[in-house]
Amino acid sequence: MASKAIELTVGERTVRVSNPDKLYFPERGITKRQVVEYYIAVAEPLLNVLRDRPTTLKRFVDGVTGEAFYQKRLPKGAPEWVETARIRFPSGRPADEVCPTEPAVLAWAANLGTFDFHPWPVRRPEVDHPDELRVDLDPQPGTDFNDAVKVAGVLREVLADADLTGYPKTSGGRGIHVLVRIRPEWDFIDTRHAVIGLAREVEKRIPDLATTAWWKEERGERVFLDFNQAARDRTIASAWSVRGTPRATVSFPLTWDQLSDVDPDDFDVLTVPDLLAQQGDAHAGIDAEVFGLETLLEWYDKDGRGEMPYPPDYPKMPGEPKRVQPSRARDDT
Repeated sequence: MASKAIELTVGERTVRVSNPDKLYFPERGITKRQVVEYYIAVAEPLLNVLRDRPTTLKRFVDGVTGEAFYQKRLPKGAPEWVETARIRFPSGRPADEVCPTEPAVLAWAANLGTFDFHPWPVRRPEVDHPDELRVDLDPQPGTDFNDAVKVAGVLREVLADADLTGYPKTSGGRGIHVLVRIRPEWDFIDTRHAVIGLAREVEKRIPDLATTAWWKEERGERVFLDFNQAARDRTIASAWSVRGTPRATVSFPLTWDQLSDVDPDDFDVLTVPDLLAQQGDAHAGIDAEVFGLETLLEWYDKDGRGEMPYPPDYPKMPGEPKRVQPSRARDDT
């Protein structure tokens, strides 16, 4: 039976929470109200991440055991104080996405079943020019978080060689995300090329541990540096986002020194608010220094291998190789 709705005061707003006792994470006994209250508790650092960014909401309206979907447009019936930013998908179609500006927006979204916030790497009004370089270290079958940590260590060295500073966080699963603040002077194509150049340099240094192979059959038991997360409309869960795992894990910001000593399962809806109060935000300084992509783009050009495949739902891009896995490819003769 549904529980009675409650109202929470969040800043200057009143946010209605329907069915607050609904179990969102049955294995842990975590309710919708607890998820809403979690987002209120981490609102300050999360808004530092999301503010003025067009943001896709990953919604689990039936909790973690139900089907999730991505809300890419402002939901009908949204309060007038929920702001938006207009973006264009790879197809060219426009959309007005939620653009968080205040804590109440986070609570409102959580009431809709939002676990993950997936911000674009741009801020309005420069929505076609990323201000954040994102590197997604994705462990493949046979590898785990510890392998991602090893690759992240080399990635840090490569970033330093390019005079860049990265900020690591757990993905909330087995992976690691590394973020670099950049000047919004390059478009999505250039930014993706910069990630490819960076990823290929990491792969060159540790070919047995890291791979840029787009086709799964070629990756082996290595950590995949997912360069396509830099493509337009491809996003990763933000820092502080709750993930759709049975444990209600959270994508948690870390320092490089902390990275090798943590278990990603230690960061969840129940533990993170206290950790934030004790430790603060490891990414608080990310906006203090802004970098350029010149060196990474030089690496991309000098490598000579050129463009890599885009995801299958994208229009064919200039210079892109065939979108067919190597085992099925055949010569056009």
